[in-house]
Amino acid sequence: MHMRKIPVTVITGFLGSGKTTLLRHILQHAQGRRIAVIVNEFGELGIDGEILKGCGIGCDDAGNETAGQLYELANGCLCCTVQEEFYPVMEALNERRDDIDHVLIETSGLALPKPLVQAFNWPSIKNSFTVDAVITVVDGPATAAGQFAENPQAVDEQRKADSNLDHESPLHELFADQLSAADLVILNKMDQLNPAHIAAVEDTIREDIPAHVKIVRAQNGQLDLATLLGLEAASEEGIDQRHGHHGSADDPDHHHDDFDSVVVHAQVTNREATIAALRTLVEAHDIYRVKGFARLPDAAMRLVIQGVGTRFDSYFDRRWVATDAADSRFVLIGADLDQAALQQAFTAALAQTAQPA
Repeated sequence: MHMRKIPVTVITGFLGSGKTTLLRHILQHAQGRRIAVIVNEFGELGIDGEILKGCGIGCDDAGNETAGQLYELANGCLCCTVQEEFYPVMEALNERRDDIDHVLIETSGLALPKPLVQAFNWPSIKNSFTVDAVITVVDGPATAAGQFAENPQAVDEQRKADSNLDHESPLHELFADQLSAADLVILNKMDQLNPAHIAAVEDTIREDIPAHVKIVRAQNGQLDLATLLGLEAASEEGIDQRHGHHGSADDPDHHHDDFDSVVVHAQVTNREATIAALRTLVEAHDIYRVKGFARLPDAAMRLVIQGVGTRFDSYFDRRWVATDAADSRFVLIGADLDQAALQQAFTAALAQTAQPA
């Protein structure tokens, strides 16, 4: 009797494209599916993991979290840690295979999907798992503007940090690599595009995806799960035939220098003032991504604040619990970041706003 292979969906896309929002949507509408999540986390707080824990799948209460339900990989982009952390995580999931119906992997916004998919051809993984699909999430407005990412500098810094890459159009080639591995493309943030922009973006996407790959339109990742899961693409079987500009998982020279990741914290009293203070930091420093939680006075719910460049959004995700930090904390991801200087600047920016209640 052949052992059932557990389907795995890989979700990729640039910083701010909406990957975590899509994962939240899938988990909130799991319809009884037992889903394990691997988060390629970047930063000291495990922000993406905490956001997903607030998704309402029963893992957000202290003492109610099941070991193996949520995995956070904290050592950089997934394609670089795949031989170190990825294998033992998959091995642990395989040991609990009777409790799992599907696996979701969110790659770092600076990761390339092809090396990860190639890893599913390793015998110890291939016998137990199959890549149901690679889903590439595209930031519609950024692509329409010719930037491909909300903050193109963040992706370009990764290209510069890799001594093996020297391309005239590095951002487009990274974008093309994420598309070339896709079995499904989600054109996200449709509410910010007019019909002409939609047509232009879809034409751009079509240049880099196989003819059979579908483009689906979405707003905040709101899609039926039948569109996202159960594609049965077995992506690992044909990934070597997909065109790519960058190295594979077997390339010993494939590496990235680390981005800086620092944490700032404070007591805050006002949503708008907190976002304004964070935006002040972004405008004055090379900060590409902001993620964290604000504890507002008299608010029973935790406020998630996320930023890409100077664009921020926020929402309440769950009630505070006793084990949560007593103040507000934010991970800043960027280049040449000085934690002490940023903490001082954050404190000063909050004081300057006077944070009216």
